Amino acid sequence: MGTSDVMPSTYGRRITVLSIDGGGIRGIIPATMLSFLELKLQELDGEDARIADYFDVIAGTSTGGLIAAMLTAPDENGRPLCKGEDIVPFYLRHGPKIFSRKNYKKMTMKMDALMRPKYSGKYLRKTICMVLGDRRLHETLTSVVIPTFDIKLLQPTVFTTFEAKMDPSKDALLSDICIATASAPTYFPAYAFHTKYSEGTDREFHLVDGGIAANNPALLALKPTGVAFPSEQEHEVSQGQALNYENHLIISLGTGTSKMGKKYDAKTAEKWGILGWLYSEGSSPLVDAFTYAGADMVDLHMSLIFKAIKSEHNYLRIQDDKLSEDESSTDKATKKNMRNLVEIAEKLLHKPVSRMNLDSGIFEPADNEGTYAEALSRFAKLLSEERRLRKAEIGKQL
Repeated sequence: MGTSDVMPSTYGRRITVLSIDGGGIRGIIPATMLSFLELKLQELDGEDARIADYFDVIAGTSTGGLIAAMLTAPDENGRPLCKGEDIVPFYLRHGPKIFSRKNYKKMTMKMDALMRPKYSGKYLRKTICMVLGDRRLHETLTSVVIPTFDIKLLQPTVFTTFEAKMDPSKDALLSDICIATASAPTYFPAYAFHTKYSEGTDREFHLVDGGIAANNPALLALKPTGVAFPSEQEHEVSQGQALNYENHLIISLGTGTSKMGKKYDAKTAEKWGILGWLYSEGSSPLVDAFTYAGADMVDLHMSLIFKAIKSEHNYLRIQDDKLSEDESSTDKATKKNMRNLVEIAEKLLHKPVSRMNLDSGIFEPADNEGTYAEALSRFAKLLSEERRLRKAEIGKQL
């Protein structure tokens, strides 16, 4: 375990999973939730408690992948590089420069969007490299799962701590992985890099945003072997235990949607050709469709699983589907909009826990579930109890 306070799930009763969606600047919303959760954990276990100490797996896509890396990368003392409370200030400081429109002329906006990415990505890449340095995937303090999509192979490439320890060709720099998973088509350029895994042998990656494969990576975090969890020989969780879903504690954080706004309609879309689907009303309907659809399908699947096994309290999905058009933007990083996102997240904490209506797709309040703040406080107690149990079990074997 090194100097980390993360303990193997073998010593406990539950498997603990955190999943964070993609969504660009809307990462402010899950970041606010994580700051609140970490505060509750500190109230229980002391000010040194960190998010990474409590989860067997932290999965993140795009902006969520960057959050996952920042929370699990080690500092010089072997503790998490960032606290939960550090993430929102990171967005507020760097968001306007990552999504800068300083030289973006309105009169050529549509042509620019058709001919090249909206943003060069230079500031994004520089900032990620500055924060994560030369840390590699195998060094994360708990297991991470970060999806990308390889446009050369036309298949997902999922980076995981477990595979990085087993396969040197997947042990990439965390900075390279985060840049790749955030390289959203139409917004940022695709990203290529290589890893050296034997003398004179490289492996190439040609990657774009992980949202193409899994904007909501919760299911990837549950794959029992080969992705999130090692085998029993590695003294971790076995496949049978991993498939025992009633033993899971899962927090899945969305970045918000604008379903109530009903952004597109069939009457408009029936006129779209290739260009219409790629660019309309300042955004890309095609990109919006596959990212929202994928995220909702995962939530639907997870909800059905936990309802079927009567363990709905073990799965918490936090999502706001009532954002306005500006608030739901991936890249509107104005000071006003970022302040709105912080306010939206803080208000969301005090709203009732809601679940997706399987017919309408709209989130509706669940009975007797309390607010999201109360639900996160309850999860904090369960996570703390699990950690203490693991400490006790380890103590018995020493």
